[in-house]
Amino acid sequence: MKSVLVFCGSNKGTLPVYEATAIQLGQTLAQAGIRIIYGGGNVGLMGVLADAALAEGGAVTGVIPHFLRTREVCHEGLTELIVVESMAKRKWVMAELADSVITLPGGYGTLDELFEMLTLVQLSQAAHPIGLLNIEGFFDPLLAQLDRMCADHFLKETHRRMLLADPDIEGLLFKMKNFTPSNDTGKWLNRE
Repeated sequence: MKSVLVFCGSNKGTLPVYEATAIQLGQTLAQAGIRIIYGGGNVGLMGVLADAALAEGGAVTGVIPHFLRTREVCHEGLTELIVVESMAKRKWVMAELADSVITLPGGYGTLDELFEMLTLVQLSQAAHPIGLLNIEGFFDPLLAQLDRMCADHFLKETHRRMLLADPDIEGLLFKMKNFTPSNDTGKWLNRE
């Protein structure tokens, strides 16, 4: 893992542990020499993550659409800032730059980005290990929904296993470093 795409909220959330974990993740990745790719914001968990990594001497690349930069939510002190024309282009560029994904708590945008990456891996368009940092069980309902999707045969077990989860940064990084993508490209064939 040389670069991690981090999806997270543009808000800090209600629990102090969300912010503390974003800081710890930024520091951990910077100390390991792993470049952070993220949405380029200076607000919420996004800003906290970037500031923590930069304070440790880490490399941080932000990718932000022009309309968000003009709303002054752009982090102007990054190692690299890439300005794009749309949210769709932002996701594409971030996916191209990173070789893995970690998702922290967030809202619609965070889940949109997460599920786009999962779909790309499911369809063999990418091979990124994708992890959820499941702080205080934040993603437990989502994980239960994915299990239900498997039980009702909307999602194959092999594709469910693509999403790694752990409440601990080191535990999640270990799982991601040892991840082997499935060669199951038969999404619509050979139902389990």
